[in-house]
Amino acid sequence: MRAVIAEDSVLLRAGLVKVLEAVGYTVAAAVNDAEELLAAVEEHHPDVVVTDVRMPPGLTDEGVRAALLIRRQWPEIAVLLLSQYVEERYAADLLTGDNRGVGYLLKERVGNVDDFLDALERVAAGGTALDPEVVSQLLLRRQSGPLDLLTPREREVLGLMAEGRSNAAIARELVVSESAVAKHINSIFTKLDLPPAEGEHRRVMAVLRFLDA
Repeated sequence: MRAVIAEDSVLLRAGLVKVLEAVGYTVAAAVNDAEELLAAVEEHHPDVVVTDVRMPPGLTDEGVRAALLIRRQWPEIAVLLLSQYVEERYAADLLTGDNRGVGYLLKERVGNVDDFLDALERVAAGGTALDPEVVSQLLLRRQSGPLDLLTPREREVLGLMAEGRSNAAIARELVVSESAVAKHINSIFTKLDLPPAEGEHRRVMAVLRFLDA
């Protein structure tokens, strides 16, 4: 598995390289800014990109814009975005559209290597990974509209589902059966008016529904 890393903090960039190489990734490039990121992706065509949200020269949304461009030009490349703070609109920008192989994590999550690698593996495999803190803030701030229709247990399931957890992982976390989880998820989709649709990841669409609320 080949990776490209974009992070302007020298220490964090070096740490990411070390962590990825320790578990078998080949880090094709580790760069400082969005321009170098795009050049590295074009040159190496990695399987996954790990990039900061804010990078030189402006330290605003350069990483997000680079990630969106990568998703448009090379949709087969997975992208995991790192952010210092919860920024809902960046998560929404990245997850809107074809949301397979995308993720959004807070940088503090990198400190827990197992959690970080679990999220990276889900994204690299074509799944999604949304930081638990992002999910928590979304659910807290959207205490109206469609959210009112969900039971407390359904909200718990939605939170874990939005993180990218599988039904089996949710069942282990909540100490319930997988069939119970499946029933909760089907109820969530029904209440949020999310029928099956080709090319859409309903787990992520459920969270985006709150962003649009």
